[in-house]
Order: sequence, then structure tokens, then C-alpha cells
Amino acid sequence: MEDLVIRDADVVDGSGADSYRADVVLDGGRIVSIVKEAAAAGCQRPGARRELDAEGLVLSPGFIDMHAHSDLALLRDPDHSAKAAQGVTLEVIGQDGLSYAPVDDRTREQVRRAITGWNGYGDDIDMDWRTVGEYLDRLDGGIAVNAAYLVPQGTVRALAVGWEDRPATPAELDRMRQLVAEGLEQGAVGLSSGLTYTPGMYAGDAELTELCRVVAGYGGYYCPHHRSYGAGALEAYAEMVELTRRAGCALHLAHATMNFGVNRGRAPDLLALLDRALDSGADITLDTYPYTPGCTTLAALLPSWAGEGGPDRILARLGDPATAERIRHDLEVTGSDGCHGVPVQWDTIEIAGVTNPGLGDLVGRTVLEAASERGETPWSTARRLLAEDRLGTTILQHVGHEENVRTIMRHRAHTGGSDGILQGARPHPRAYGTFPRYLGHYVRELGVLTLEECVAHLTGRPAARLRLPDRGLVREGHRADLVLFDPQTVAPGATFAEPRALPAGIPYVLVDGRFVVEDGRRTDVLAGRSVRRTPV
Repeated sequence: MEDLVIRDADVVDGSGADSYRADVVLDGGRIVSIVKEAAAAGCQRPGARRELDAEGLVLSPGFIDMHAHSDLALLRDPDHSAKAAQGVTLEVIGQDGLSYAPVDDRTREQVRRAITGWNGYGDDIDMDWRTVGEYLDRLDGGIAVNAAYLVPQGTVRALAVGWEDRPATPAELDRMRQLVAEGLEQGAVGLSSGLTYTPGMYAGDAELTELCRVVAGYGGYYCPHHRSYGAGALEAYAEMVELTRRAGCALHLAHATMNFGVNRGRAPDLLALLDRALDSGADITLDTYPYTPGCTTLAALLPSWAGEGGPDRILARLGDPATAERIRHDLEVTGSDGCHGVPVQWDTIEIAGVTNPGLGDLVGRTVLEAASERGETPWSTARRLLAEDRLGTTILQHVGHEENVRTIMRHRAHTGGSDGILQGARPHPRAYGTFPRYLGHYVRELGVLTLEECVAHLTGRPAARLRLPDRGLVREGHRADLVLFDPQTVAPGATFAEPRALPAGIPYVLVDGRFVVEDGRRTDVLAGRSVRRTPV
């Protein structure tokens, strides 16, 4: 007999088609049978070793988080309820051009320090891998949910060029091409960039185009955090569209928002740009999170010249009064490239997490509030925080616009991504709430998307982008990565005040046909593995 039959489920299959009622049979980690309207038809109903009554529940493919920062959390936290409890069964990591493979001893330490605010320093994890394949092999030891990996262009540049702001030499460019090709051969699904983060931001378009040509040859996609989400945002999007057109490479735009006051109401301009490219044959998708604030590190706001040379050079510049004044001027007057060309507004920068316990009293305050309490300027507070926290401070940036969020999520190329940073005392609630917020707030409460549309955005469409032929849909023969949720009650528990609260209305989540969430509780099952690029 088969392992499990899920009876009388309302199936929303991930394609965008209308829902239907069915018994769904699982065996060996796959969907082996779907019997539509089994009860009404009066036919012989399938049997299995176990039956689950799904009356009143929607059965859909497991959700795919197209932009996750769980690179170390998957190894550190076997429970990983932040994602499993949301119904996420696959995360795409290696985002924003900075992650932990490929590395050598030098760059491993540099990257650990540069993105401590994203993933922690990682001294609790034996980082004995060096290549992309070795990192994926570590994930195959058993994780809560599946994970796909993007080769991080900034890490590649650090390995081949260093952290200097200069063009790569021909030999260095050849080395970067080789590293990207090796990562894709070992299973990565594409290439990411963080073009407001050092050292990836030092790459020019010609260099990025050459790397994208390598990606295209392997059937992967390019996922840039592009050069601006503020002043010049449309130009930055257009740059990525043109770059990938020249390279013949698929494009997936990371956290495709239009933020800051200069972009209020300008989402239609972005979508018109993308529609023109799509209509001309471009292969473009994008992801967004269903919230208005962003989340990054405080150090990410600094101008690119201040980051040249890596973390130690940043700290040295902050310690020099004259150089620190140059940094302040770029931040507060000019608008640094790290802050998307917009002069920083300290009342929008909320301190979300610190690595130095002695700074914990600042968490939950804006930089302006913390400065007022200390009787100093906001820059003095920010400078001290950067130095004393060794660049590890995580922030929320309250610069988004609800009308832009709603407009972009309706688009035909849209997928869902949490951009969830799990570090800090008060992380952004998107890390724990993105997928139930889509289903509860934007489907049930606001009707921005129909349920069938939304599930397709979160499952079938991202699986197609990842070129996964047996995931993302409820189909016979597909992987049994599934979620059952109550459409009347599904909602995030996470708020800005309580960002780690778990969602409601998602009682069952299966990875590879095994329950990772059962009766609303996380089990001890570690059925996740790396999901590697499908050869073309």
C-alpha cells in the first residue's frame, strides 16, 4: 500500500487553474495518484497506510522562497521553523552576491565578517568546505527544507580580484569565469550579485556580462540586487535588462521594489519597462516581499569607496576623523551609493539586531532616537555603533510604499521571496511571515490576488524559473513537497514587535512526502536536501 492518502482536499495546484476537490496519494516521496471528486463520484477511493482528512483545507505545492538568507541557519538550526512553519519547502540562498562558497581561507574570513549581520559570524559551524559542491554536500546531510544555491558574484570577485575598486585584469576575469562555471557544474542554479555591496559593486557591466554569458551556457539565471532601489532605480533596472539581453541570460530581479520618496507611485513605470522587454522575448522574473520596510546591515549604507579593501579597512576609515567626516557628508548630504543615492534619513533607520551584547539597549530604536537619548548627532551614534559592533548591526529601513508593493505583486513575472534575515533580536517579520501574509492579508483580506493566482506566484512560477521539472505543481509523478492550509485563518503571527511568532492556519507541511509540520507542530524530520541545477 502507498504511504499516505490526503482525502477531500481543495487542491490549488500551482498552475493558476481553478481549484478542485480530490484525494491525493503519496508514496516514496512523490505524488502517485490524484482522484478528483472521489467522494462525489462514488468510485473506489484509494487506500494507504495512513489517511489524512483534509476537509476544509487547501492542498498546494510547498512554497518556494526565491530570496532567502538561510545560508548558515540551515546548518545551525535543524528546527528552522522560521520557514518550515510558513509552508516553505525550498529556499534559494547565496543571495546578493555574498555567501560562503567558493572561498579560500582568506576570503572565508572576509565574507564571514562582511555578512555577520545577515547570518551571524558562523563560529558555531565547522566551515570546512571550500567549493560550491562541498557546501551543497553539507546541506545534503539533512536540513529542514530544501535549498538551491546561487554562485555569489561578490565572493567570486573577492577570491579572484580582492576587495579593491578597480577593473579585473584579463587573467582575473578568466578566473572568475572559471569559478562561476565550476559552481554551476557542481549544482548552483545561477549567479547572484549585490551591486550596492562591496566588493561586487566594483564590477562594471562588461565584467558582469561576461559572467552572465557563462551562466547562460549552463541554463542558469542571473539574480542581481542591482545598483539602486532609490534615486536612479529605473535606470538600474534597465541596466540589468540590457546587460542580460547582451549576454543571452535569463534575469530574475531580486526584491524588486521601488523605494524612497523619489519612487512613490512609480511601480507602473518599472512594470512598463519589464513588459516591453518581456514582449520582445526576454526571459525575466522578479520577487518581492509583502511589506514596506527593507532590511540590511548598517554598514551597507556606507559609500562604496569606504568599503574598498574589506572590513578592516572600513573600520580604519571610521576611526579616522577626517575620513569619517567624508563618509558622513556622503551619507547625509550627497546620498551614498550604499544608500541608493538618497541622503539618509536617520529616523527611518531602525536598529534590528547587534552582535555586541553591550549594545542591546539600542535594538528597536531608530538611529535618530538613539542619538537623541545620548545627546549626540545621529552620525556619531551610527559611527560608534558600526565600530563597537564590528559592522555586524542589522537594520530595518522604513522607506517603502504600499501602493508600489501591491502593484508589483500583481505582475505576470512576479514570485514571492522573503529576503528574510534571521539574525538579531528583532528581525524583520518577513523572515517568519511572508507566505502567510500573502495568503491572509493580500488574498483573503484585500483581494489583491486570487488564491489560485497567489499560489502560482509562490510555487509553479518559481519552480519554472529554477527549471525544476518535478516541483512546484500538484501533479502525478511530482515531488511530494506540499502544504495544507486553512484559507479562512491562515495569517502571519510575526509582527514588528514580535517578529519570531509563528503563523496560524498552516497545520501540515510535507517535504519529500514526510511531515516536517504535523498538527501545527514542527516534527524532528530533516527531509530537506540541496536542489541542484538540472543539466540542459
